[in-house]
Amino acid sequence: MFPVYLQLGFDHISDLKGYDHILFIIALCAVYSVSDWRRILILVTAFTIGHSITLALSALHIINVSPYLIELLIPVTILLTALQNFWYKPSSSRKWSPNYFLALLFGFIHGMGFSNYFRSLLGQEADILIPLLAFNIGVELGQLCIVACIMVADFLVVKLGKVKQQYWNITVSVIAAVLSIIMIIQRI
Repeated sequence: MFPVYLQLGFDHISDLKGYDHILFIIALCAVYSVSDWRRILILVTAFTIGHSITLALSALHIINVSPYLIELLIPVTILLTALQNFWYKPSSSRKWSPNYFLALLFGFIHGMGFSNYFRSLLGQEADILIPLLAFNIGVELGQLCIVACIMVADFLVVKLGKVKQQYWNITVSVIAAVLSIIMIIQRI
């Protein structure tokens, strides 16, 4: 059972057909460089924690939000993340980043986006702890793979291509913003 839910979590976050999660992670990481790997790890883990909490609450029928509203809010989180990238500058002197809270908050929304499907997967299982743990570990592993790809691209463009991190951030954020606006329009 554990490997099945682990794979489901990994596939959920890395599925190119549901690229909204990938786009969110890309937008979330755009302001960071390879040297910020610790911050990125905290950021992605904060997202997973938020995702896990609402997935559990939804699976247990403690919260129930309209799937239509959640499907609309997911690209809104991408748009807001991309827009905040234009003014946010990571600081090495700051131990706590407002982006951590943003990732946690947006993780709540993204977690609700998969809750109905996850509930149907669980069926009549009384214990959701192992499936939920395995699924969320899979989500975290999938996100880390996406982050690794983003950081390789960042390294190639910024370090080897000698493009300023700011220009990389702006380009990635504009692309994420445009794609999220298209998703919002499609979902309205």
